[in-house]
Amino acid sequence: MAGPRHFEETVPDSAGSTPRGLRRYAKLVAGTTLFLVFAGAMVTSTGSGLAVPDWPLSYGMLFPPMVGGIFYEHGHRMIASAVGLMTVILAFWLQRREPKLFVRRLGWAAVAVVIVQGLLGGLTVIFLLPPAISVSHAALAEIFLCMTAAIAFFTSTFFESLQQRRPLLSGRVAGLSSVLLVAVFIQILLGALMRHLGAGLAIPDFPLSQGALIPSFTSLGVVVNYSHRVGALMVIAILFLTTARILSDKGSRPLRTLACALLLLCSVQVALGAFTVWSGKHALITSLHVMTGALLLATSLLVCLAARALKQSEHQIPVARFDREATA
Repeated sequence: MAGPRHFEETVPDSAGSTPRGLRRYAKLVAGTTLFLVFAGAMVTSTGSGLAVPDWPLSYGMLFPPMVGGIFYEHGHRMIASAVGLMTVILAFWLQRREPKLFVRRLGWAAVAVVIVQGLLGGLTVIFLLPPAISVSHAALAEIFLCMTAAIAFFTSTFFESLQQRRPLLSGRVAGLSSVLLVAVFIQILLGALMRHLGAGLAIPDFPLSQGALIPSFTSLGVVVNYSHRVGALMVIAILFLTTARILSDKGSRPLRTLACALLLLCSVQVALGAFTVWSGKHALITSLHVMTGALLLATSLLVCLAARALKQSEHQIPVARFDREATA
């Protein structure tokens, strides 16, 4: 008689409450990773990818003179090293203090990814910025950002509150949020391919494309650039559909702040994309466009994870009720 009741009472403890300091540190790692994405974008935007032609040292030194493009390239390496160290610390801290096993495993997975990411960064220099490796490096950076954002989410009080919610949201919101996450990631990949092919101004006007709705596809750069623009329209449509569903669904009330953040980030991202073209790819504007895209991806992930947490609780409630009835 006491067994089921005891099991029910220990389930929340197994889900666990993360120490406050660890929660804050996980958020710091995620925020620093976002800044690392911006720093990497500045390297590409300023054409500084080969300002330091050797790796892992910089001109044979640990700290070369920070002048010209070296400031951006070596600065990026320094920030990346700091993020790598912070990730290792996070993994050990999670291992010691985080009660949720899957979060501890996610911490070690993040360490593995950041190591691979560092190696890819070195290969881009050694092989003189080949597009395939450069795009892979950019894509893995987005994945690593999502991993740190997921760790921050799963260790947050917000996630714990979602686990205890009784108003449940419909499965359609969870499905739409997953589609949005995939669409944003594909759009970022198209943007990375466009950047590393040097096709950012293959279509030099906006909102039209070579003065028309559909340009003449005279080069690969034009194809990739136009695909990125079409992808942006698709992301906007999916995002508006997702946020409209969230705002109209009574069970998705905890997600409304995130939905509003999606709308704001989408608006800023479109404006930055336009100014990137109009400014002739100004380095700061272009890099902010890349960073905002990464932030939009991370926010889409948070919406997806939160929606699935609410949807998952739908299957947990009947179990809890059954346990109470069995002990009555």
